[in-house]
Amino acid sequence: MFTKTDDELIKLGAQITTREIEQQPQLWQETLKIYQDKKGEIEDFLNKINEKFGKVKVIFTGAGTSAYVGNTVMPYLRKHADRTKYDFEAIDTTKIVSTPEDYLEADTPTVLLSFARSGNSPESVATVELAKQLVNNLYQIAITCAPEGHLAQDLEDDPTGLVLLMPAKSLDQGFAMTGSFSCMALMSLLVFDTLSDDKKANIIDEISSMGQSVIDRESEIQKLVDTDFDRITYIGSGALGGLAQEARLKILELTAGKVAALFDTSMGLRHGPKSFLDDKTIVFDFVSNNTYTRQYDLDILDEIRDDNIVPLVMGVGPKKSGQDYNGKFFAFESDELLPDAYLALPDIMFGQTIALLTSIKVGNTPDTPSPTGTVNRVVKGVTIHKFSK
Repeated sequence: MFTKTDDELIKLGAQITTREIEQQPQLWQETLKIYQDKKGEIEDFLNKINEKFGKVKVIFTGAGTSAYVGNTVMPYLRKHADRTKYDFEAIDTTKIVSTPEDYLEADTPTVLLSFARSGNSPESVATVELAKQLVNNLYQIAITCAPEGHLAQDLEDDPTGLVLLMPAKSLDQGFAMTGSFSCMALMSLLVFDTLSDDKKANIIDEISSMGQSVIDRESEIQKLVDTDFDRITYIGSGALGGLAQEARLKILELTAGKVAALFDTSMGLRHGPKSFLDDKTIVFDFVSNNTYTRQYDLDILDEIRDDNIVPLVMGVGPKKSGQDYNGKFFAFESDELLPDAYLALPDIMFGQTIALLTSIKVGNTPDTPSPTGTVNRVVKGVTIHKFSK
């Protein structure tokens, strides 16, 4: 797909999605530049909040893919951000809207950090309004791809809000979110991770190279997709467990549900969900770079392999000395021991490419995968009911 001309891709209904997956390594470099340019403004905004309240709650929120951004970065930041200043939670807007008093606390100073491609989804807008209604000391950060979206416009000139706009090309025009997911995840890591800026820049160079290798190795991924399957399972641990949720969604979206998909953690799969695996299921495990956690990821790979049920089980992650999973490992070359939350970005490019190629395999059009129109790029038909305390 990545070597086809635009004309060839247009005939397949895949030009937009293919190019949006392909451009992500470049967009990550642009995201770093945006962070560097905005760093002073970001620090001033957050420092004023900390000086006034001390430690504050930060809620990562969004719907669908935007929610999975928070699920992916939150486990890492709970350890590697400044925990004397921030208490992180990841809560979907869909949960907040339907049961706001379960999540929004009046007397807890809160930074509501909204992830949004368009900033116009009804749940995102409603979550902000509910937070304004329920939280006495509310601040907002919108990490969004759309300068004209409701979230960005609502915070314009608001001293209690900060807008961080992602690279222009991250405003995906395809049905499925790709570059918007990875850029928003990266920006949240850059904002809160306590690593030095030089270290962050080095990491982005590494993941950009790894992301490009996904593009360059499309033929290897195509061979995996050529397996006879109609089910797929993604698993992982920690940040990569959150990422498995997004990888699962991509295959569902781009095949319009023609391929059934499951996600779970490496440890959680055994507890019932493993029943999903059969002789037409392929399994991918996003393997952690954490030495301790990695043992559990590799254990479940060995277990599934020894069950001799699925036609393909494969680990995805950086190459390690002495690693040879019977040839069943999509291994990245990397000179650094990357944190899993950053590793998630090239990992999801692998998942996006699996979804793209599978969409073509089942006769779908990736740019417009929902033939009935019942699933939309920006969710429609949501009734937001009035909330009263």
